[in-house]
Amino acid sequence: MQFIHDAEPTHDLTYDDVFMVPRRSDVTSRLDVDLSSHDGTGTTIPLVVANMTAISGRRMAETVARRGGLAVLPQDIPTDVVTEVIAWVKTRHLVHDTPIVLAPDTTVADALVLIGKRAHGAAIVVDNARPVGIVTQQDLTEVDRFTQVAEVMYTEMVTLPAEFTPEEAFNHLVERRRRVAPVVAADGSLVGIQTRAGAVRAGLYTPAADAAGHLRVAAAIGINGDFRAKATALLEAGADTLVIDTAHGHQDKMIEVVHAVRALDPKVPIVAGNVVTEVGTRALLEAGADIVKVGVGPGAMCTTRMMTAVGRPQFSAVLECAAAARELGKHVWADGGVRHPRDVALALAAGASNVMIGSWFAGTLESPGDLHIDPDGRAYKESFGMASARAVKQRTVKDSAYDRARKALFEEGISSARMYVDPERPSVEDVIDEISSGVRSSCTYAGARTLAQFHERALVGVQSAAGYAEGRPLHQSW
Repeated sequence: MQFIHDAEPTHDLTYDDVFMVPRRSDVTSRLDVDLSSHDGTGTTIPLVVANMTAISGRRMAETVARRGGLAVLPQDIPTDVVTEVIAWVKTRHLVHDTPIVLAPDTTVADALVLIGKRAHGAAIVVDNARPVGIVTQQDLTEVDRFTQVAEVMYTEMVTLPAEFTPEEAFNHLVERRRRVAPVVAADGSLVGIQTRAGAVRAGLYTPAADAAGHLRVAAAIGINGDFRAKATALLEAGADTLVIDTAHGHQDKMIEVVHAVRALDPKVPIVAGNVVTEVGTRALLEAGADIVKVGVGPGAMCTTRMMTAVGRPQFSAVLECAAAARELGKHVWADGGVRHPRDVALALAAGASNVMIGSWFAGTLESPGDLHIDPDGRAYKESFGMASARAVKQRTVKDSAYDRARKALFEEGISSARMYVDPERPSVEDVIDEISSGVRSSCTYAGARTLAQFHERALVGVQSAAGYAEGRPLHQSW
């Protein structure tokens, strides 16, 4: 990456402070761009779900991995639960979504709670492992909540043979005027569920899969407690990437933990962070990390900069840390501060191998939280920062009452925020489509077919606040 006119900035920059300049390009189609990362994590799109309790869970991990990204399971979740989630994700289908399965005697009330957890908005009614009906949210609207789904399910289903290609599945649904259908094996047993949009995506995205053909999932550990035991347990459970995470990564304890985890000789990448400087990056990489997580305070749920004055504008932090990592043959993840596809593109242009996203994914149907409705009828999920009082309370549940009270005094994050579900893009897959489309276009403007070429060819300039405002679309006339 280079700055236009070779004008190096005299101050640190956020994503809003910079813009990309188009260059001569022979890349004529977005689909000619390969968004695979080469940092060893196996992602085929450069997106990682942040290890936040309100964001990264089993549904998120499955869905994102199927489209080529990677979710990091949070360090605050008990090890046995994380182990179970890893095993569950590893058994998910590479193409077909996991269906919501209901028994015929399930009540409408219970069905409505479950259907809201999947973007396809449908559930399969199963008897003896075979689908006997399908219900959608629309079918259950204004129906008595104690009614059994067998009374309202649609029985004249269209089913999709498991051996269908994505294109065949799409055409089958279009020809029969169906939006969604169960996928069945040769013996009629339920394999999964497929939609028109899902079939199209299956033809566009390559799943992030391990050598055995199973979806990839990452897991995080902290730097306190018996970190060796937890790291060992997660590696044995099959975690594909291990993330060592703390707010201040450039400290002696973190370096000690990275050394100790490297001594376990894991066969998967080790990610450590967070830092925002060249010297911090080098310290973690020399301790044994493969990837360094960059970012202090840019996240939407983080109050670190306002509470402590500590942090650094994210674009400059990524640019400096990525350059240091590249000299050592290693990589960085840009963690936080992205709110638009342009921000993801700029993080990649600065040299990140993957971009970590938190709050942007919190307001999607796949995030772990329950779906709430505000007084105006708008759906939302609750999100919170991992250094907030709410997260600290969960993290210290086994401490004494006195210790919990002491730790509760020190928080650097928002404990409750409403992340509204966009009715036009309710699923994390919708957001991934939006981001991938933007990043692919950015690559074509730079004349890049790969992320490595994109970083090499990106031409960036510095702009004023007015310059940034000029580029924002208007949704009504002025």
